[in-house]
Amino acid sequence: MPTVLQVALRLRKGNLYSSHKKKSSDHRHAANHEQRTMSESTFTISELAREFGLTPRAIRFYEDRGLLSPKRNGQQRVYSKKDRVHLKLIVRGKRLGLSLAESKDLIALYDPGSRNKKQLQAMLDAIDTSSARLEQQLKDIQIMKDELAEARKRCLKALLENGS
Repeated sequence: MPTVLQVALRLRKGNLYSSHKKKSSDHRHAANHEQRTMSESTFTISELAREFGLTPRAIRFYEDRGLLSPKRNGQQRVYSKKDRVHLKLIVRGKRLGLSLAESKDLIALYDPGSRNKKQLQAMLDAIDTSSARLEQQLKDIQIMKDELAEARKRCLKALLENGS
């Protein structure tokens, strides 16, 4: 059974909201990450910021919210592979329209012993909720477009009646 990360990665391939420039940037960052040796198991805040296209401030924000738990080496934050995976889930969750609270809940449900069934079900529920929210937003946008078109017609009619 796939993990939430694998599901999110598959969904990412069909993401309609990323620009072409962002996609090529993602590929470049992924390639840079792959160049790291597999024995490297820690990351600096700058490395993660570059890889995910975030600012260090954003990463510290996620840490403040309890989504990341880096170790400290003096003043420097040292992020583990687990923190990197959590950050990847947070970024993918944002792209899917999930709140930070939803991402945090999904991360907390990680349980490879159960093949992540609870996590995957929660991910499906979150996706369905996000999808329903987007559908409602599309309906609201269409209503607004219709109202604008009607207001435009009334304005044009008024101009014509006044002999512009």
